[in-house]
Amino acid sequence: MAGDRFSVVNELTVIVLAAGGGTRMRSKTPKVLHQVAGRSMVGHVLAAVRALGPSRVVTVVGHQRELVAAHVAELDPDAIVAVQEEQLGTGHAVRVAVEALGGISGTVLVAYADTPLLRAESLRRLLAGHEGHAATILSGVVRDPFGYGRIVRGEDGGVSAIVEEKDGDEAIRQIAEINSGIIAFDAAFLADVLPRLTNDNAKGEFYLTDTVGLAREKGLSVGAVVVEDPKEIEGANDREQLAAVGKELNRRILSRWMADGVTIVDPATTWIDADAELATDVTLLPGVQLLGATKVDEDAVIGPDTTLKDCEIGAGAQVVRSHANLAVVGAGAEVGPFSYLRPGTVLGRGGKIGGFVETKNARIGDGAKVPHLSYVGDAEVGEGSNIGAGTIFANYDGVDKHRTVVGRHAKTGSNNTFIAPVVIGDGASTGGGTVVRGEVPPGALAVSSGPLRIIEGWARAKRPGTPQAAAATAAETADEREASHAVTSEDDPGVGETARGATES
Repeated sequence: MAGDRFSVVNELTVIVLAAGGGTRMRSKTPKVLHQVAGRSMVGHVLAAVRALGPSRVVTVVGHQRELVAAHVAELDPDAIVAVQEEQLGTGHAVRVAVEALGGISGTVLVAYADTPLLRAESLRRLLAGHEGHAATILSGVVRDPFGYGRIVRGEDGGVSAIVEEKDGDEAIRQIAEINSGIIAFDAAFLADVLPRLTNDNAKGEFYLTDTVGLAREKGLSVGAVVVEDPKEIEGANDREQLAAVGKELNRRILSRWMADGVTIVDPATTWIDADAELATDVTLLPGVQLLGATKVDEDAVIGPDTTLKDCEIGAGAQVVRSHANLAVVGAGAEVGPFSYLRPGTVLGRGGKIGGFVETKNARIGDGAKVPHLSYVGDAEVGEGSNIGAGTIFANYDGVDKHRTVVGRHAKTGSNNTFIAPVVIGDGASTGGGTVVRGEVPPGALAVSSGPLRIIEGWARAKRPGTPQAAAATAAETADEREASHAVTSEDDPGVGETARGATES
């Protein structure tokens, strides 16, 4: 390490600390795997640091290491995972990471996996402000600094010390600039001081912040870059803080999309995950949730009261009061209200899935419609076809799933049941109440119900003593009286003559 001047070189190593147990979260899920806006907390941090273009990323795991390590590998296969067998403090965790790397050079950035609001832009400012320093801290100025370590600056504006709340006097407690723990280091300096950290403190841990004092002892400069929004450096240690962080992140996401030309009628009831994508002139009505990697194209209208997860919504489509998961809705199509689109649903251009319709693994062609009260599972409905109200695609025989194919421009009647496997040809029709068990040829009409049969007096004979029988008996008696009165009037001409005489006079 030459002299007391340091440069930010192209080589950047990032160490993400994710070994803590998070006992205040009171959860079987590791703290850093709790989700905010559709990503784990560590996922947000990894996304932020990867945007910096580092040469290497190391994630230090400890508590429930198997779960955390597997999740990190899924998110960032190139990340190195280092295991901190015992959680002996932040300084020890960084030393574990450096040992896993086998050596460091350039600049080393240390971040924390429980700060999901951290932005890449703030880290870039930190690295830019690191020029000439042995270490540079990302700090924040807050209204209520209680409980945080304070940044104490010297006359030259550099950091002379970090003093914890419990160790400071009244003057220290008045300082509003706090330590985030996120620090950029000159790699040679860090490699030199890590072995010199001690655990001579109440907790018996090795603190990374002790590097500041070691730098000052050597006459080296330590800088601090104040983050523009102190919320970025807030961690989430319990469920209440997790909810607060989630609300703030959602506010940022909504603000960004509105700036990009999306209409959000009620931001208070609208939630959008970090990986969702929206085009210009999309309209989101109250009560909308766009989760996962949902993508909505221009001029689409979503809501009110709609949840979409990992869906694709085409331009100009409308989805009203519905729930969809892993579904595709074509341009100009209509969904809802009260529809449930399960995985594998594909609705073509200009198609319709109407009220109280459930679909699963179903391809519904361009202009095809399933308007009312139906279940469509393991099916293909051709272009321009119309499925009658109350239709059930019976796809499961108790052991295996089977597929139903409805051709182009077919018209099926209400209250149909298709016992799969079934094929209904192009241009075919089915009558109301039909049960289809095989193939209907193109252009044919399939009718399974027989002629209507009337069995008189059935209720009195089969349901004696019931309200049904009583109602039927009363109605039948009234009908008999009416019929008897009509016959009497026809058999007595005097009645008619009297009436006519009264009219003439």
